[in-house]
Amino acid sequence: MQPRNMSMSGVVDLAAVKAAQEAKAKAEQARAEAARQGGGPGAVSPADLVIDVDEAGFERDVLQRSTEVPVVIDFWAEWCEPCKQLSPVLEQLVVEYGGRLLLAKIDVDANQMLMQQFGVQGIPAVFAVVAGQALPLFQGAAGKEQIQQTLDQLVQVAEQRFGLTGLTVDPDAVPGGGAGAQQTAAVPAGPYDALLEAAVQALDAGDFGGAVQAYKNVLSDDPGNSEAKLGLAQAELLHRVQSLDPQRTRQDAAEKPGDAQAQIAAADLDLVGGHVEDAFGRLIDTVRRTAGDERDTVRIRLLELFEVVGADDPRVSAARRALSRALF
Repeated sequence: MQPRNMSMSGVVDLAAVKAAQEAKAKAEQARAEAARQGGGPGAVSPADLVIDVDEAGFERDVLQRSTEVPVVIDFWAEWCEPCKQLSPVLEQLVVEYGGRLLLAKIDVDANQMLMQQFGVQGIPAVFAVVAGQALPLFQGAAGKEQIQQTLDQLVQVAEQRFGLTGLTVDPDAVPGGGAGAQQTAAVPAGPYDALLEAAVQALDAGDFGGAVQAYKNVLSDDPGNSEAKLGLAQAELLHRVQSLDPQRTRQDAAEKPGDAQAQIAAADLDLVGGHVEDAFGRLIDTVRRTAGDERDTVRIRLLELFEVVGADDPRVSAARRALSRALF
């Protein structure tokens, strides 16, 4: 799925938009069935928000629960020193979110199959499952502030795209419980939440032009809004690719290696298909072959694609260095 402006997601995939819609429908069906059979889960205690999960209970404890609350997965091992630093931070933060997240801890030594299925290359590694859709969050040690920003984005994805408002936490079980504890879990709405939600809804409906306009509406008042900037870059890419004939576009690019517009269109297709290095490499090669205004057009499109993938992605850093060499 393409979560709402989560930088760790990497690439916008056209198929992911459809997958998100299907996952949302399944989550709604699951909630409706739970309500029909008895109203869904009751209030839980903070201790219930952090659980140990194994392969036998994964479907029940993670996949099924992800239709009502985003499930953060912490892959760890007893011998892993960074894990011992990260896990307590995750546990503390999840409890502080007051039921909007659930933390599933998976010991990789005892659950090798799950580690392989998620493609975990090293630990600690943190993933999430939302409405049955898995997405990577980060790998390795991370600071509390960085983790909290990532979890904030995850909560937004769950609420805006899937209607997941989380679990009800028993206020009497929260330290200093009662109404005050409930209020600390609430997130005040920002001034542009309605416009950003409109953009997400337009993406869900396949109205990429509408999403572009919604993000531009935010940026007209707040040019520095990072969420709107990223969303606009993603929506514009989807809008451009929507009208392309993939076979014809790739044929033109193969037959016209020096044609800037042909290579730009093919690079857009590369990116939405998940071929990040191919998209970047294609445009960097085109920068080398062109000059003047044409070269500048290619360079600007490449910078736009960097925005889509995210500045913190190592593939972007490598491509920036290659672009500098091509230009100078």
